[in-house]
Amino acid sequence: MTYGFVIVAYVILQSLVSGGHMSSMLKGQLVPICAYVVMAISLNLTVGVLGELSLGHAGFMSVGAFLGTTTAVAMQNSVASPTLRLVCALVVGAVFAGVVGFLVGIPVLRLNGDYLAIVTLAFGEIIKAIFNNLYLGFDENGFHLSLLDNKLDMAPEGKLIIGGPMGIGGIQKIASFTVGFALIIVCLIVIFNLVNSRAGRAIMAIRDNRIAAESVGIPVTKYKMMAFVTSAAMAGAAGALFALNYSTIVANKFDFNMSILVLVFVVLGGLGNMFGSIVAAAALTILPEALRQFANYRMLVYAIVLILVMLVRNNPTIKMFFERFRFGKKGGAEE
Repeated sequence: MTYGFVIVAYVILQSLVSGGHMSSMLKGQLVPICAYVVMAISLNLTVGVLGELSLGHAGFMSVGAFLGTTTAVAMQNSVASPTLRLVCALVVGAVFAGVVGFLVGIPVLRLNGDYLAIVTLAFGEIIKAIFNNLYLGFDENGFHLSLLDNKLDMAPEGKLIIGGPMGIGGIQKIASFTVGFALIIVCLIVIFNLVNSRAGRAIMAIRDNRIAAESVGIPVTKYKMMAFVTSAAMAGAAGALFALNYSTIVANKFDFNMSILVLVFVVLGGLGNMFGSIVAAAALTILPEALRQFANYRMLVYAIVLILVMLVRNNPTIKMFFERFRFGKKGGAEE
């Protein structure tokens, strides 16, 4: 059902764009929606399937955004195809975010509950601070890196890519809705195959009862690391897609508020429910823009809508009604 919903939504939206029947506001939101959907389902893997609360997901998104965009900018003169540069940026963003997720996971995943949430929040802020003070340039001799100052010693024709608190400017906007749709499908395939595999059953066993899982010989740290790194890698790809949709990107965009926003998508959509995360991410991304006509009151209306949705989702009678329309529930996630 989830695959079918995503494919049908893409066909309808692409038809509206091709026919010129979509407003410029909604058209501009298509790529960010794809990025937020990937962020939501990737965080749901950590929070809903693994059962650990992570508050530093925006940090992995920023790794993918900056390093993926750096890759696209560096390839701009040597690779003519924007789609190829975009795909390379997504791959680089995913790989580096996965590596950072692994390094962060070594100390973090030995913690549980509130301790893990606090430490992941700290790591997210550390990553943001690093990019706020990072200067990176590129010339014929390769990349030049510096922290705290922009003394890069580049050749005269060299180009500054990351300018510390100024971020990356002059980005060629090569992100596309089609590539975003493909990224969502790839991430869903990875998550559903992981959840419904032997490793996925071990991950959910750890979520349900860590002590019982350890008692039957399940290596808890290994499987927690598997889910955490997979989630981080997908967040990195989403960050690259998101950044390449704008002409300028700064580190402060990926702060604590971004992590909370993605967590709201997951909670409203339902823990472990990938279909719900997709719907929540799309709806709550469009809603603030749709309410822009209310000017100063739009965020108040947005907050009221969030509260009402939370009340509805936690009403047992309404939940039982909607349970009748849920199909394909298997292994803690919906296909």
